[in-house]
Formats: sequence, C-alpha cells, structure tokens
Amino acid sequence: MQFARPLSELIAQLERLPGIGPKSAQRLAFHVLRMPVDDVRRLAESLTRARESLRLCSTCQNVSEGETCEVCSDPRRDDSVICVVSEPRDIAAMERIHEYKGRYHVLHGLLSPMDGIGPEHLKVRELLERLRNDVAEVIVATNPTVEGDTTALYLARLIKPLGVKVTRLAHGMPVGGELDYADTATLLSALEYRREL
Repeated sequence: MQFARPLSELIAQLERLPGIGPKSAQRLAFHVLRMPVDDVRRLAESLTRARESLRLCSTCQNVSEGETCEVCSDPRRDDSVICVVSEPRDIAAMERIHEYKGRYHVLHGLLSPMDGIGPEHLKVRELLERLRNDVAEVIVATNPTVEGDTTALYLARLIKPLGVKVTRLAHGMPVGGELDYADTATLLSALEYRREL
C-alpha cells in the first residue's frame, strides 16, 4: 500500500531501529499520528535532548550526562572489582539485585568475527588501562551466548597475565539468556556463584 510521503519516511526511520520490522514500524507510525501534537513534540525533544546531551563516561564507558556516570562518581563503590558488561542496559540489570557494590565497564558489544566485530571495535583498551589501578577482580558478565563466551575467554587471556582474578557469572543465567531479561533472584544467584575463568 502506498502511504503519503511523510508517513512513509516516518515508517522507514522507525524500521531502522533494532527489533522493529515493517509491521511494527507501521504500528508505531500510526500510533504517533494518533498522539496529541504536544506529546509528539515532547517525544521528539526527548530524542534530540538525549542524543545531544548524553555521552560515554570517561571511566567506565556507561552512558552519562556528565564526564563520569553516577556509579563512577559514587565514593562508596569498591574500586577493586570491575564487572564487565556488553551494553549499558546490562548495568541496570545488575543494579536491580542491590548486591553488587563494585565498578562497571561497558564494552559496547561482543566479539563476533562472523560479523566483522573484533577487539578494536570494543572498549577493551579502556578496560586494560583501568586495570593498572589496584583492581583485584574482573567479573565478566557477558551473556552466555557464543559471542559472550568468546568475549569472556578473550578477556580472560588478556587479563589473567596481569595478576588480576577473572570470574564469570555462573549458576542462574540460562545459556542463550540475556542479562536485561533476567529476574533479580536469577542475577543474584549468578553473581554469588560466579567462577574463575
């Protein structure tokens, strides 16, 4: 079906978002058309403001409004433990359990040679630089997938020679599962029973 040009352009832009196919993009576009104009303006302004004002934390690479994120700015956190996650949303998942008190590091992806994603595409160099500061343990909290396991093993081979203990989330996380979908009890169990790589 042929849509008016502005609607077609909106659908095309929505389709570019991850997980949004043609039908979902159409549903979202028609929903936006039904929204009050003020709500549409607020949505557009929120998108623009988020894109323009957010940056990566200079320490952990999390999304931040300032130079450093809230976790890195918190003096109560344990500097000797760094939990490595693949995406910023994984930090929110770990924070839901209210048990982890260390720091984080966001890779912004996982190794995937088939997709042309190598170590140079991730924030690995930044992680290694942080390990110079009395870090005792690195917890690799990547998803238990082929890419997550590959990334975990790669990091362990880089980090262990530096004399830093490397552990991986264990019990509780199902193979193929994703951190941001795990419930609190599952994450707590996975954190408690992590194992050394």
